[in-house]
Amino acid sequence: KMQIHPYICFEGRADEAIKYYCETLGAEVVAMMRGSDAPPDACWGGGQRDPNAVMHACLKIGESELFVSDGMGRGNAEFKGFHLSLTLHDEKLVKKRFSSLSEGGQVIVPLDKSFFASSFGMVQDKFGLTWALMVPLPVPAN
Repeated sequence: KMQIHPYICFEGRADEAIKYYCETLGAEVVAMMRGSDAPPDACWGGGQRDPNAVMHACLKIGESELFVSDGMGRGNAEFKGFHLSLTLHDEKLVKKRFSSLSEGGQVIVPLDKSFFASSFGMVQDKFGLTWALMVPLPVPAN
């Protein structure tokens, strides 16, 4: 069995992000390890890890898992060259999730009907992470 998990480093804001995604997307924390859970010699280069930093967390969002970390805790995280796509099958729920992610963020593509979805929109959340949300239309098999 093989899986790919997006691993998002929030550079010191992981606790805030975890709480936010639990509230806005209904995420569930499946696993959490902090800096204090690591052995003393676990950091590369002999560096010291903040004992309260999130070393690793696993969030379950629907049927998917998202890995989250504080990364190196260097301040502003930059999320360039990718976005996360959230597929839902309920118009009311996609509107609710889109609205929640938009608060404190920026709408990139307003939620509307598309040729491939009954609802599609893109939003950058308050952390700068871009999400594409949709309720897909059936795709004919060729």
